Amino acid sequence: MKKSILIFSALFLMMDFAHAENADLNKIENYLNNINTLEANFVQMSSNGGSAEGKIYIEKPSKIRMEYTAPDQILIVGNGEYIIYNDQELDQITNIDYKDIPATVILSNKIKFDGKNLKVTDYYKDGGQTSVTVEMPDSPGVKPITLIFDNAPFRLKQWKVIDQQNIEVTISLFDAEQDKKLSESLFKFNKNSQTAAPLSASRRK
Repeated sequence: MKKSILIFSALFLMMDFAHAENADLNKIENYLNNINTLEANFVQMSSNGGSAEGKIYIEKPSKIRMEYTAPDQILIVGNGEYIIYNDQELDQITNIDYKDIPATVILSNKIKFDGKNLKVTDYYKDGGQTSVTVEMPDSPGVKPITLIFDNAPFRLKQWKVIDQQNIEVTISLFDAEQDKKLSESLFKFNKNSQTAAPLSASRRK
């Protein structure tokens, strides 16, 4: 009898955890799907010791701009059809397909962890934050992305990806403003565009 009770209790706890996890995943879906625009400062850290910072702008669906500040001279602009990576120091422009980068998950208006287009491979929650790791089964060459959220208030805090050199890259957001009007010119590539002014130390809290 005791053994049966223990088995029943274990099954109940598993069902309760699964229910809580599904509720959190639905919350993440709804949160991301309801972002219209996002503007924030960012700090980028790499597992090989590299670091950079700048400004990021997102307008859904699929528009993104990342301006890296000095000494980095990099500008990334996605207009919804393609993404341009401009290394201004090398005077080099590279076109990138949206399907080739995992961060485009954030840019979609129809995020659904259905196991088909997006598959959850890891989930974690504690008192302070929630994280979910997602892969795209239809794009086996694209590595997973881990999204990390503050719990109170619930908001996107950072994301982590593995680049083509197997280096982990973490983007952390600061001073984020959501759903403000953004100029369409931000998402039009201009080779002569200048990066934003360097961030002050007070913004890197």
